[in-house]
Amino acid sequence: MTKRPSTWNVTDIPDQTGRTAVVTGANSGLGIATVEALAGAGAHVVLAVRDTARGEAAASRVTGSTEVRRLDLADLSSVREFAAGWRGDLDLLVNNAGVMNIPQSATRDGFETQFGTNHLGHFALTNLLLPHVTERVVTVSSGAHRMPGTPYIHFDNLDLGGEYAPMKAYSQSKLANLLFTLELQRRLTAAGSRVRATAAHPGWAATNLQSHDGSTLRRAAMRVGNRLVAQDHRAGALPTLYAAVADLPGASYVGPDGMGEMRGGPTLVGRSAAASDPVTARRLWTVSEELTGVTFPTLAGLAGV
Repeated sequence: MTKRPSTWNVTDIPDQTGRTAVVTGANSGLGIATVEALAGAGAHVVLAVRDTARGEAAASRVTGSTEVRRLDLADLSSVREFAAGWRGDLDLLVNNAGVMNIPQSATRDGFETQFGTNHLGHFALTNLLLPHVTERVVTVSSGAHRMPGTPYIHFDNLDLGGEYAPMKAYSQSKLANLLFTLELQRRLTAAGSRVRATAAHPGWAATNLQSHDGSTLRRAAMRVGNRLVAQDHRAGALPTLYAAVADLPGASYVGPDGMGEMRGGPTLVGRSAAASDPVTARRLWTVSEELTGVTFPTLAGLAGV
């Protein structure tokens, strides 16, 4: 009998012995909870982190097989270096890292930081690693992709110059994560690949992500919400883990099953109309290739075909 998703937890992760996973942003919050669960199930997990000292400290507290490698998603040269150093199969890539609601700034390559880190960095990383990926790519999005005002991709002003607002930029980046997953799955299917692309969101999870918010008022409100509404980081990681190991259709989106998808067990959830538009997804892919200089691998270059 298949276990009801809302009761699913880390003890239901199938044996991962012999599998290798990469988790970005893995030294705290949802990332380290994902590492703990996968390593605990037998996988060898690579913590892909910007600060390797913090990564090593986090890895030292994990039971199981881990290693730490440097990756700065806000620097495409770092992304290329990480991918160029990869050898062998990669069963699972978890695009977890992200920044949220930060003051206006730019990545090393000149992109608005939230769009550049949350979307473009992971876009480049995924495509560069796809020749090694054998099973699944999971990208962590957010319920913020459907914030009031119907967020959309500002193709004529991706950096939001002259109209920047922290939450607006974050919503755009999280919408981009879902469109990326949609188009990635379309391309994998067209190539005859067995690799699946899925997405997940944690609901409201108490992590240090909110502490970087550029607004003092929002930071205070989030601290209250963390105490009264949020689930802890391990519960928040369950949708990601479910999206990583459950037998789901490609392009599935997983989130908590509770009221407002704020907390609860993992289940398949809906997404906004904007996040379901294949035309926009293809356009975003083309623009992302132009901005990063990274393209989808040729058929011969895909490991999962």
